[in-house]
Amino acid sequence: MFDKKKIEEAVKLLLEGIGEDVNREGLKDTPERVARMYEELYAGMNQEPDEHLSKTFSCDNDDVVIEKDITFYSTCEHHLMPFYGKAYIAYIPNGKVVGISKLARTVEVYARRLQIQEQMTHQIAQALEKYLGAKGVLVMIEAEHMCMSARGIKKPGSKTVTFAAVGRFHEDKQLRSETLMLFRQ
Repeated sequence: MFDKKKIEEAVKLLLEGIGEDVNREGLKDTPERVARMYEELYAGMNQEPDEHLSKTFSCDNDDVVIEKDITFYSTCEHHLMPFYGKAYIAYIPNGKVVGISKLARTVEVYARRLQIQEQMTHQIAQALEKYLGAKGVLVMIEAEHMCMSARGIKKPGSKTVTFAAVGRFHEDKQLRSETLMLFRQ
């Protein structure tokens, strides 16, 4: 459960720990602002994908559905620094489809948690397989990690690419390759 007071106290301790005066004008309201921001950034902690994937529509074909360039922002659980990028989703319907905005909302459910990219990629694929009963799911995520760009090795612009293939996309390498090429167009 989200606890604003604990976050505010933690931010005060952090500010004191780096040598700041928590009572100076520019910082007086910072703990409260950070707590409100965290409530937004980590809203996925209190959500499940079925909230978005339960409303479906009948579909008579099994042609691939692709939604690409879904912008997301997440937080690396290792350094508590942002990573952000684009998600690409393809699925093969099994008698039903979901509204396309629901695919982006599913990405948000998982992005708005402390996360690692590799896990997020698989979580999205598994959710689509589970809640849509899709015959196949392919998810690719391309992201820049601030823990690589702004600290440590300091390589801004480098991108990490992950993908998860389930069902027919896992079994059929040609279908997977063709779909990955469509993601890049």
